[in-house]
Amino acid sequence: MPTTTKKKELLEYKGHPLMRKENIIYYGSMSDSHIIMMQILESDQINGMPVAKRISVQLQQTNPNVRIKERIVKKTEKSSLWAAMDIASIWLNRALSNK
Repeated sequence: MPTTTKKKELLEYKGHPLMRKENIIYYGSMSDSHIIMMQILESDQINGMPVAKRISVQLQQTNPNVRIKERIVKKTEKSSLWAAMDIASIWLNRALSNK
């Protein structure tokens, strides 16, 4: 009897995978040199739905040989998920193009 495995499809934004676990969103692939980590620090309820109000954005190296504190290349805080995704996309594309 043949077995089939379903590959879990990932959500993508501008060609890079997006993954979320609770209040942390990872943008990019761990197989690349850099990823973006976004942490939702504060959210509000608008029309009964949670909306991110304050997001921490960090560009990080994926090299496991680098100490955790030294992995952070850039960081900022944004007031909306849209603004956070905008800067995340720019930072990640620049970091990956400098390979």
